[in-house]
Amino acid sequence: MQGFLPNALRATVLAALIAIGLGAICGAPRLALAGDPSPFDRLAGRWIGEGRFGTKDGNTETVKCRVTYIVSGTSHDDLRQTIRCAASSDTIEVQSLVMHASGRLTGTWKELSRDMNGELSGEVTPKGFRVAVKGTSLNANMAIILVNDAKQVVEIQFINNSTLVGLTLVLEKR
Repeated sequence: MQGFLPNALRATVLAALIAIGLGAICGAPRLALAGDPSPFDRLAGRWIGEGRFGTKDGNTETVKCRVTYIVSGTSHDDLRQTIRCAASSDTIEVQSLVMHASGRLTGTWKELSRDMNGELSGEVTPKGFRVAVKGTSLNANMAIILVNDAKQVVEIQFINNSTLVGLTLVLEKR
């Protein structure tokens, strides 16, 4: 496979990597009580991981990512996040803001070097989260599964993408 991905696919790949970080919000759904911790509390800090993109032609490409989370807000329900990812020939840097309220997620993202942006929405599930990521050139569904407090798995399926099929990534808290 030539380099990271052909230039025509980079916009889609960027948004997919955005989804990785935004989707790495892990916790089990339950009724919120006064004083309960936010699902973001478990994220604070740095996570490092590696994964693989799959393409419709059967090729794969390895990508390594570092995600940093800063939890804020009076109920710790605001999350600022920075994602830095690299493959053999490309790098990506994304900043985003995600809000949690009553089991629902909303937010925005921006890729800094390519001036791309979009929105996300999602919900808490019994094993983690289900998130939809949208931008001008991307539609993707994502499942986030908490393995334990120090490891999570992110799976992304691209919708109506002519080249990419999906991405699987494993993140570990450092």
